[in-house]
Amino acid sequence: MTSRIENEPSGVSRREMLLRSAGGFGAVALAGLLASCSRQQEATQPTASAPSERKRGGPRKPAKSVIFLFMSGGPSHIDTFDPKPILRKYHGQPAPFEAPPVQFNGCSIVMQSPFRFKQYGESGAWVSEIFPSVAECVDQITFVRSMVTDHGEHGTANMFVNTGSPFPGKPSMGAWIQYGLGSANENLPGYVVLESGRIPVGGRACFSNGFLPPHTQGTVFYHGEMPLPDLEPRERWPELQKNKLEAIRDLNTLASRGRDESDEAIEAVIRNYETAFGMQAAVPELTDISDESKATVSMYGIDQKETEAFGRQCLIARRLVERGVRFVQLLPPRLPDYDQWDQHEKLKEGHRDNARATDRPIAALLRDLESRGLLDETLVVWGGEFGRTCLQHSMPASIRAFDGRGHNPYGYTMWLAGGGVKAGLTYGATDEFGIHAVENKVHVHDLHATILHLLGIDHTKLTFRYGGRDFRLTDVYGRVVHDIVV
Repeated sequence: MTSRIENEPSGVSRREMLLRSAGGFGAVALAGLLASCSRQQEATQPTASAPSERKRGGPRKPAKSVIFLFMSGGPSHIDTFDPKPILRKYHGQPAPFEAPPVQFNGCSIVMQSPFRFKQYGESGAWVSEIFPSVAECVDQITFVRSMVTDHGEHGTANMFVNTGSPFPGKPSMGAWIQYGLGSANENLPGYVVLESGRIPVGGRACFSNGFLPPHTQGTVFYHGEMPLPDLEPRERWPELQKNKLEAIRDLNTLASRGRDESDEAIEAVIRNYETAFGMQAAVPELTDISDESKATVSMYGIDQKETEAFGRQCLIARRLVERGVRFVQLLPPRLPDYDQWDQHEKLKEGHRDNARATDRPIAALLRDLESRGLLDETLVVWGGEFGRTCLQHSMPASIRAFDGRGHNPYGYTMWLAGGGVKAGLTYGATDEFGIHAVENKVHVHDLHATILHLLGIDHTKLTFRYGGRDFRLTDVYGRVVHDIVV
């Protein structure tokens, strides 16, 4: 599937034809909307054999949006949602197994979790003491304890979980979803990244549109009063600003005449100007939370210093999906003493502080979405690029053990809520030491296929031809994990 119109008359570009026949830019916008609808119909054919459909007697209503709570750095599953009691027995002793190859080898001393675990809710899900608020929401959540990835280094693993590829230049999950479903709000980007202090290792390649149309790229909103630079109108009077933008649009349209229609550069500029004009009014209204009640602000922890940054972003995420934004990605807040969730040392302090900054806002987001009737149509995903081992981390040069953990791509936990997933489910398992997924393995490609399925998209049909071959988010892999779908 491509954005090119086949069999056009020779010598007449698509834009010129539209200019001559339908008054120009309105027709271009209409063509874009029709193309978007066409892509959505092609990629979202119902799968009649899906277990959930047989059980309900009809197609499941697909989710409309995704909120990805991306905990970059690699949260430790054995210190958050996958307790391993046997670690207490072997704490401080050499591991009774061969340590798997990871980025930092050199120490095989077992380290128990410094946190207590309890079971919560009717589902009896196990949750660490560092997530007391999320613990109250476990009956809305599916915990996938058997995630596996192909990469154990931050940069490649971050790109892999975001794009399905360890190499820069591929479209991100949010870009594919925006491309497949189209925009539901022409005044806001369809894919927004809410930054809380730091871009993860791998950089903006994690949010790239790759070879997909430029408008599908993630737009980064920064934390603070001005989420986007240069958003304020340059002109004092709105009508003058509007006239200037229309003049720029017309000049760009004239410049495109006679050019090959496959050159997307000018079309991207025109679309960006139009989106920017709409955002000048939509973004300030979006980020002005003065219309929220004091109870809502307090629920998200915006009135507390330690939860203010992530709490505000969670509230903005809810406001974005209310306005039809397809994919919202949140990044963990920047803490002064820690490198996000990457605790090779001081794991107890680092994981506790990271959880304290995010726990209350995440629970508030789930409750708020549910109270507004949005949770069924919004898929919330939590997780990092990999997990951690049960072994003390050490530096190869000194072989000096730290009170932290190394990277573990062989088995870790992510969770999903809303959007058509089964509530109150713990799926899959790692071995007794939390190293390898041993039951119902879910690869990152499977996660992507399942997310697209929950949005009503067949991951094998959402393709884009580039460089002589068809590409998709799941490459040539991926299976839908029907066991976790309602």
